[in-house]
Amino acid sequence: MNYYTTISKYNQWMNQKLYAVCADIPDVERKSDRGAFFKSLHGTLNHILVADLIWLGRFTQSPFVAKLDGELYNDFSELRTERERLDRLIIDWAQQLTPDWLNADFTYTNSSGVTRTLPHWLLVTHLFNHQTHHRGQITTLLNQMGYNLGVTDLPAMLDGE
Repeated sequence: MNYYTTISKYNQWMNQKLYAVCADIPDVERKSDRGAFFKSLHGTLNHILVADLIWLGRFTQSPFVAKLDGELYNDFSELRTERERLDRLIIDWAQQLTPDWLNADFTYTNSSGVTRTLPHWLLVTHLFNHQTHHRGQITTLLNQMGYNLGVTDLPAMLDGE
């Protein structure tokens, strides 16, 4: 299993853990402004989904346009269903990545209108790093609220924990 396939499966595993814990939190608490960059647990979960859809759309030449702080799904169960669907898509996509594609340059325009050209491998790595960054914020919020996500280490996923 290559790095991107492994990290896409880790992404799915972590999202399943996060959403399972968040499902037990009342909607009003999940949507409460807790001082995070995207305000709430729900807002941060929406942001991760939006960013993933934008990046995957860029990579697959199927553009997805949305505001980074936009709410795609107000309903938690719909957000969770879309997250599960997208995680499966990301795994399938990651399994198809080739060294030639990863090493090729990619030109894109970000949400601020800045155009950049960087290698695919760097931008795919950013996709997964971005998810990890915001899941870390959610984990902190959950801990502050008294919820324990449990083990989040990559080796634990590989061990089937």
